[in-house]
Amino acid sequence: MGDVNKKYVKITAAAFALWYVITSPEGAAALVNNTLGGLGGAAESMSRFVSAIP
Repeated sequence: MGDVNKKYVKITAAAFALWYVITSPEGAAALVNNTLGGLGGAAESMSRFVSAIP
């Protein structure tokens, strides 16, 4: 993919994200909350795994 195509993909993704936040702020907030919660859970699981290694 060329640099121009990557630029259009980034612009399109940003426009879609902005549209989603404007049209459904509750849904966007829930998506961010779920994403951060998932990352926190993954970090906690990784921490327990590393702690369990003898």
